[in-house]
Amino acid sequence: MTAPADRHERFPGLRRRGFLAAAGGAAGLGALTLAGCSTPPAGNATGKGDGTPRRGGRLRAAFAGGGASETLDPHLGNLFADAARSKALFDKLADYGADLAAVPRLAETWEPNAGLDRWTVTLRQAEFHDGKPVTAADVLYSYRRIADPAEAYRARASLEPIDLKASRATSERTVEFVLKRPTAEFPNVMAAFGAYIVQDGATAFDDEPIGSGPFRFVSFTPGRSTVLRRNDTHWEGAPHLDELEFVVANEESARINALLGGQIEYAHELNPATGRAHEKAGSIEIVRLRNSAMQAFAMKTDRPPFDDPRVREAFFLIADRQELVDGALSGAGEKGNDLFGKGYEYYADELPQREQDIGRARSLLKQAGAQDLKVTLDTSAVAAGFTEAAGIFRDQAARAGVTVDVRMGSKDSYWKDILDAGTLCCYRSGAMPIESHISQRLLTGSTTNATKWQDKAFDTLYQQAQSTKDKAARNTLYGRMQRQLHAEGGFLVWGFGDWILGTARSLRGVSREAPANTLDWARFDKVWLA
Repeated sequence: MTAPADRHERFPGLRRRGFLAAAGGAAGLGALTLAGCSTPPAGNATGKGDGTPRRGGRLRAAFAGGGASETLDPHLGNLFADAARSKALFDKLADYGADLAAVPRLAETWEPNAGLDRWTVTLRQAEFHDGKPVTAADVLYSYRRIADPAEAYRARASLEPIDLKASRATSERTVEFVLKRPTAEFPNVMAAFGAYIVQDGATAFDDEPIGSGPFRFVSFTPGRSTVLRRNDTHWEGAPHLDELEFVVANEESARINALLGGQIEYAHELNPATGRAHEKAGSIEIVRLRNSAMQAFAMKTDRPPFDDPRVREAFFLIADRQELVDGALSGAGEKGNDLFGKGYEYYADELPQREQDIGRARSLLKQAGAQDLKVTLDTSAVAAGFTEAAGIFRDQAARAGVTVDVRMGSKDSYWKDILDAGTLCCYRSGAMPIESHISQRLLTGSTTNATKWQDKAFDTLYQQAQSTKDKAARNTLYGRMQRQLHAEGGFLVWGFGDWILGTARSLRGVSREAPANTLDWARFDKVWLA
């Protein structure tokens, strides 16, 4: 998993500038001092896909990472860095377009039967990096691996509607998926976050992963760097770039300074204040993906004090959402209403916007015997606006007599730590269909259920919605579920922020319309260096 001996000869800027930390030091770009950096590469203002694509060159993309525990297993990824690496190395049967509708990828076509409980999927002609064709056997193996109840693979809950024992290959490139119940939105299942196709029998991915994606593996150093090269035989056409390197930079300041210094060409996730400061400066390009990131506080509903719905409602009423958007996001977003997916299909926009009501919050806390409540709010500098939001909410809660102790967590392990530990934490999400958000985070068997929301009647409503062919009737069922979440759920969704990227002015072809987690986000096979 270490870089080859000639790594610095192929990437000369890294050793000269101390780009990677020495063993035992801070990981990746976070170790940079960046003193005396070179000027950024020259070029016209771009990032809009203009100009004729140019082949060649090496793109260096900086993301926040997961430390030494990072893996290239595409079924284990939870971070945006994991998603971007997996997208480069592997393919899914489908993915989400900018409108969150499923679009074909390895699946060339899909067709349901009249009862919506069997779907026939025909694969396009594609091959893995070792030249073997992508077959129905690979698809079934991948899905059965994800669905293993002994593992906590991200897409397991999303694949739950499939009866994988009954599903079968009807030809080398055709799969008949047998479903446990009629499922009208089965394409969303195939597009689920983490539902990547791997080779039949593959179990190890960190030494030499073999996927069917647009880039091939070169090297991987967990918490530091992943180097890939162009796959000339990719089914959708070869990338423009020769090479792609993902580097870990947990500090936002390190990402922006490295971009300004010409050490990288792509900086993922910049703070709103940083984006505003550099938007008109001209030295780099700022790309805003509007309304991409749900911003929330997650309350654990299975333990005190948030096992009492009156306490959860009180916290809904404590929040001044506009103050949080203005302060934590520097105004780069819009306020939320305690529901995921604002503006997406099925979103319950008929529900009244919840506003701050300190008097009502105090009354609810008194009814719950929690008028002198003290809680710990876990946060971290792992994501833009998290520490600012924690401080603002602490002050808002004090007005209702609630003492909030803000606890800073590790940037390397925060997402893993908050999944099961603690009672209240800062949380965010990129884009996905509302039904996918429900299946991955809100069902009894969901593997990334950060609020520990478990309600059998809610599970039944979800299954009923998935089995309903009529779209209007489906919308009604999703509305019922969202009304319940709005009244007593565990996500205090206070805002939806712009997703902000920084790129070198020489980088072209970066999508400005694709929310995070969708197909054209982090599409490094479609960008080029001018």
